[in-house]
Amino acid sequence: MIREVGQVEALYRYPVKSMAGERLEAATLGWYGLNGDRRLAFRRVDDRSGMPWLTASKLPSLLLFSPHTQDGLNGDLPSHIRTPDGRDMPVFGEELSQDIERRYGAPVEMMQLRHGIFDEASISLIASDTVREIGRVAGRSLDVRRFRPNIVIRSRRSVPFEEDEWLGGVLSFGEGADAPWIAVTMRDERCSMVNLDPDSASPLPAVMKAIVRMNQNNAGIYGAVARVGRLAIGQSIYLRAATEK
Repeated sequence: MIREVGQVEALYRYPVKSMAGERLEAATLGWYGLNGDRRLAFRRVDDRSGMPWLTASKLPSLLLFSPHTQDGLNGDLPSHIRTPDGRDMPVFGEELSQDIERRYGAPVEMMQLRHGIFDEASISLIASDTVREIGRVAGRSLDVRRFRPNIVIRSRRSVPFEEDEWLGGVLSFGEGADAPWIAVTMRDERCSMVNLDPDSASPLPAVMKAIVRMNQNNAGIYGAVARVGRLAIGQSIYLRAATEK
């Protein structure tokens, strides 16, 4: 059975991993997530692990750096980064790397990966009702940007953590042969980044504690792209259940 589960409430992409994101009215969903999403990241030069990327869990002030493209330039990737103190620096410039190194205390290098730099999957989704309920339990109204989703869903049922019920199914954004599809692959297990305010980087540990208590530390879902296409605010979202694929 195919049923409508909600609408696209907001779209975000994060050109540089752990830096401020961009809110979009529409976006192209390619085989590796939203075009331009998490294609850049700072690598910790001395780290030899499989996840050497510098994230806000290690340097919270990364959230206060804003990627942007200067006037006259086009493309999905930013040309410059605005620092918390208002300076604009080229993305691959030595000045930016030195600024981050000074804050972090160890060498870093800006990297660009064609297929993106993701923790688990190339697309993340969360329902706004889930965010509101977490905020209620945590005792604070929460900005959805804490959760760094690509797609925010306004659910028809208004049931917190409804996304968990979609595991194994396929979400269609709009109808017809050109509607993009996302296969729901896993729940989003959260880390301490959800505690960080996106505008100040100030921590609020009650957020993660609430998620642990309410839903075994899961909030939102991950997905894999099953059909490319265009996403837009207001699109209807349809669920094709696992048995209907």
